[in-house]
Amino acid sequence: MHASSCDIAIIGGGIIGASCALALSETGQHVILIEPQDLASGASKGNAGALAFADILPLASPRILRKAIHWLFDPLGPLSLPPAYLPRIAPWLLHLWRSSLPDRYPANIRAQAALMALSQSEMQAQLERTGLSHHLHSQGVLEVYEGAPRYQASLATAQWRERYGIETRLLQGADLAAQQPGLAARFTHGVLIPEWRNVADPQALGQALGEQAIERGVQLLRQSVRWLRPAADGVQLILEDGSQLQARQVVLAAGARSHQLARGLGDRIPLETERGYNTTLAPDALDLRQQVTFSDHGFVISPLTCGIRVGGAVELAGLNRAPDYRRAQTMLDKAKTFFPELDTSGGTQWMGFRPSLPDSLPIIARSPRHPAAIYAFGHGHLGLTQSAATARLVRDLAMHQPPAIDLHPYRVNRFSLFGARS
Repeated sequence: MHASSCDIAIIGGGIIGASCALALSETGQHVILIEPQDLASGASKGNAGALAFADILPLASPRILRKAIHWLFDPLGPLSLPPAYLPRIAPWLLHLWRSSLPDRYPANIRAQAALMALSQSEMQAQLERTGLSHHLHSQGVLEVYEGAPRYQASLATAQWRERYGIETRLLQGADLAAQQPGLAARFTHGVLIPEWRNVADPQALGQALGEQAIERGVQLLRQSVRWLRPAADGVQLILEDGSQLQARQVVLAAGARSHQLARGLGDRIPLETERGYNTTLAPDALDLRQQVTFSDHGFVISPLTCGIRVGGAVELAGLNRAPDYRRAQTMLDKAKTFFPELDTSGGTQWMGFRPSLPDSLPIIARSPRHPAAIYAFGHGHLGLTQSAATARLVRDLAMHQPPAIDLHPYRVNRFSLFGARS
């Protein structure tokens, strides 16, 4: 049996939900965390482990749109879209295009940079407060480029980073080889971002945060939420077994399925799914000194305690299409070319759903229709990176305190409702 009411119900036990549960456990409220699977077992399990505080440029950018024409309909390219899914995703793509225009693109970067600055400070504080700092690694990230023209094309990104105080260092020749031995000679330029951080195992961190929340009094409910509906004093949750839970406030952090539940409260949100793929190899598959990013190929290779992980790319194909693991194999084959000494045997393939909004910013806000609901989803591939900041902002909202940063850019109704689909 479980409680029939609570102060705050959190839907979703990924890294966002677990972090929110931990933050709210300190408020004295009766908090229930609702998750049918193991904590951090969805998108939080299979990511690259990056705390990508320097990743301030949105997917919706003039640069990406120029490349997208060549990528979109290549099923094995860095950004793919199955033609049959195009009618479904067309409104989202329209919002994506609109977000890339000059009247919005710089504002989206400012909003992302503000959230990243808070993310960096809140993550450090969270790990120190919980005694989990041993999960953090500080090798930075190395972005590599094939030839001077490719590197020159990346300078616009570097200029945006410099504008927001993010340090980068150019490496060439012997310096690049010393930073990452074994890299193929075709990569002539590298950019080191020292303040980029990684965690040893993203699932282990998510589970540790959730376990600490439970130790501090948060109740874990192993259930799925079928529907939400407004109630006189909060929100009513209809659970998969037919039972009901009354919550004075609800935090919706259900990742790629969040928009489906938001419909029960009358909010139609253009959330789509960036399907990401990876292969995790043995920990000794390569002498990898730090995460290496192949920006022009849309994937990374990361050293984790659970293994060397090769993954990334974006497939816009929704929640129901069967995985196309050729995408994981394509990245692995490229990684072998880029690192000839990489041992690609015995790898484990994975596919996960990243919840993505057209402007690459999450929604962190109360529902405009039913303020008892707080939304915390749509982080795309930055859920781990922005988890601690999101938890801080959700706690501010739940406790009716001034938020740590201006939340206007992350509001629910920033997109036109015309064409938004759930």
